[in-house]
Amino acid sequence: MEYSIHWLVKYIIALFKFLDATGKYMGTEGTHPWAQGFPLTTPIPGGPEIPTSITFTHADLKYPPATGGMELLTAIRDYYNHFYGTAISTDNVCVFAGGRPGIYATLSFLKPEFKVLVEETEYTPYWDALQLVGRDYAIVSSNPENRFRPSLNDYQGHAAPSFVVKSNPCNPTGVTWRGDALKGLVEFCREPGRGGLFDEAYEFFQPTEPESAMAYVGDIDETNIFVVSAATKGLQAPGFRVGWVVASKQNIELFRNFSSIAMGGVARPSQICTAGMLSLERVTQARKAISCFYGSQRDRYRDALTELGFELFTGDGGFYHWGRLPGGLTADEFNERLFKHEAAILPGTLCDMFRRGGRSPMATFIRFSFGPLKAESFESDIAILRLVI
Repeated sequence: MEYSIHWLVKYIIALFKFLDATGKYMGTEGTHPWAQGFPLTTPIPGGPEIPTSITFTHADLKYPPATGGMELLTAIRDYYNHFYGTAISTDNVCVFAGGRPGIYATLSFLKPEFKVLVEETEYTPYWDALQLVGRDYAIVSSNPENRFRPSLNDYQGHAAPSFVVKSNPCNPTGVTWRGDALKGLVEFCREPGRGGLFDEAYEFFQPTEPESAMAYVGDIDETNIFVVSAATKGLQAPGFRVGWVVASKQNIELFRNFSSIAMGGVARPSQICTAGMLSLERVTQARKAISCFYGSQRDRYRDALTELGFELFTGDGGFYHWGRLPGGLTADEFNERLFKHEAAILPGTLCDMFRRGGRSPMATFIRFSFGPLKAESFESDIAILRLVI
């Protein structure tokens, strides 16, 4: 536990170093929040309008249903059934206060004989979650040697019972399992003695057409598969704190009982607005616009970072670039330089599931976020990077 707290404190210390150096909190107006994992909350080219008001009644000020409001449960059900050909019902969905509580709940109730399989380079809170809930886990190789692109064979080498925990597209690398590769991993998780959690926070941030594990899951009631998503990224509403888990009816019933005693439900105004944002006409427009805009952002930042000497390993999903700094520069040293320009990145060591600190092969890697960056900030962003490099 002390080790877990050490890494949490290390990230918080970095935030306070930024505050000390700039006099501002990272992400406030005028800063360059390249360490931050949030999208633009303003309309993007070709995208739908972003709601700035919510209509609700006095009844909505009462305690919300712990199961989630029916209008949101129905919108989530219709979303997956429409885009991925599933046949889920509202009884396959539970609403949480963001995606992470759903992840924690899944890991908390996981039977102890299941060993979690997690990739070597992954979303940094996974490590803390595994420590806090005391789960046994094994690492799937994802490093410069395989270009952060493990295969199904790397998972199949681990004995059952096992439970995959995977962000797809991956945070921080942007590597995305699609088509036959994703289908194969879902089928692996369907095997007896197997299961998996697919964290699809960045579902919309894929080339051409978003894809979900739900397209291959079949009868979810016959599986130990959990698909987690939220309004945070694709719907551009991180402040709503609305997330959901899609799973078998039996597991959802467990979550709903848990929510009744431990969470108390999610704010009704947030649920009402999220349901509206998931209307099929609007969400169709959002999926296309997010993919197009952030795809163009990914391309031009890739070209510029490569020109500056970064060795990029980025996939084609998410809104990050993942790469090695030039000249043996460490991420911590790089941040010290960036602070002088009110900018910061996420050090690669915080995405190392081995938590090797300065000895990590990720010590010279950074996660550069273009999620919150407007198109017109590109030239000034690159000017700062050029000056610092």
